[in-house]
Amino acid sequence: MWNIYTIFAKAGARSLPKMIENSVKSVAIGSFDGIHTAHRELISLADEVVVIERGRGRLTPGYKRSWYCDKPCAFYIFDTIKELTPYQFVQKLKRNYPSLSKIVIGYDFRFGRGAEGTPETIKALFEGEVVVVSEITVGGIPVHSRTIADMLSRGDIAGASMLLGRNYRIDGKHIRGQGLGREFLVPTINIEVEDYLLPAEGVYATLSTLEGISYPSVTFIGKRKTTDGSFAVETHLLDMEKESPCRSPIFIDFISHIRENRKFDSLHALKKEIFSDMKRAKEILEDGGFIK
Repeated sequence: MWNIYTIFAKAGARSLPKMIENSVKSVAIGSFDGIHTAHRELISLADEVVVIERGRGRLTPGYKRSWYCDKPCAFYIFDTIKELTPYQFVQKLKRNYPSLSKIVIGYDFRFGRGAEGTPETIKALFEGEVVVVSEITVGGIPVHSRTIADMLSRGDIAGASMLLGRNYRIDGKHIRGQGLGREFLVPTINIEVEDYLLPAEGVYATLSTLEGISYPSVTFIGKRKTTDGSFAVETHLLDMEKESPCRSPIFIDFISHIRENRKFDSLHALKKEIFSDMKRAKEILEDGGFIK
């Protein structure tokens, strides 16, 4: 059986396998990791999104792609379809969508066993309309998930956000930290993050969202070089004297890079730098209109 399940974008949650959608006439197909500006161009041209799930999307892992999509998303698990020939893939698609009359794909879309299928192959195998979207650029830069990932790995939040057309966001659950923040430094919420690609190690101006409420914040990612050397993702909510009640999940939107991760000679020196980070984060968020 072809493993398929549907994510309804507005619900943002996995549903039970659905019956064939007779009403769907057009689909956009791709991996859609990131749901960036180029992806949204494809999505705007279709009734439903077919995500080829390879299990390695790290800008928006798995079903979380549906959070940034205003169309229903159906996920095809790559391992269950990778041996299909291009002809078999198109036939399966037609059986899942018997009213299908239009397929929307990117210019570099490849499918079928050995990635032998191309946009021209789909045009030859599908009787309906095939829309091939050309490469999209923003600010003269071609929009690709790998480009965004490279920007994030260098701490280029502004560039990544520009190509995404939104803030880069991660989420995770609250975990116990060292306890040093509350006692000696500033209180932070320590977060366990899974599957996401994390930006470069360092300090960022961010927005941290708990139970639907966004708080201006400063977030650290990296090894705690001054203390125990362990890796951490921790956020401090600005203008709060005590650590906020922690509820899962916690979402972090990256607004701007402040500085690289580095080691300090003492906790006193680290605390002084943290207060400088907080001041800079507040300035950035005020300038961006995130703090009124």
